[in-house]
Amino acid sequence: MYGKWVGMLILVTMVGGGWVVPMAHGVTPSECKDEKNTLVNNCRPVIFGSNPSAACCQNVRDAHIECVCPYLGPKAAATIRTIGVSRVVQLIEGCGRSVPRNYKCGSITTPP
Repeated sequence: MYGKWVGMLILVTMVGGGWVVPMAHGVTPSECKDEKNTLVNNCRPVIFGSNPSAACCQNVRDAHIECVCPYLGPKAAATIRTIGVSRVVQLIEGCGRSVPRNYKCGSITTPP
């Protein structure tokens, strides 16, 4: 179960934050870890079918892509594909973020 929600949240972060927030220079590994943990805590209900909360959407908007893509390996990608990349894209767009088509981050590519 842990892998399922982490994978979903990683994709949420990747898509929701990566294309809208400019790449931050000098984000430390510790800051990335804190960002990921905050996102996981605030967005966990999304994995169980809830809509994203205001706090979750804010975390999605604030996320840095360089903190997310390294976590999106084949195992997380397989989990995300099980959930449905299109569903995740819809959730992200519900937070007010546009999602580019055919964007590759880690082992996931958004739908065409």
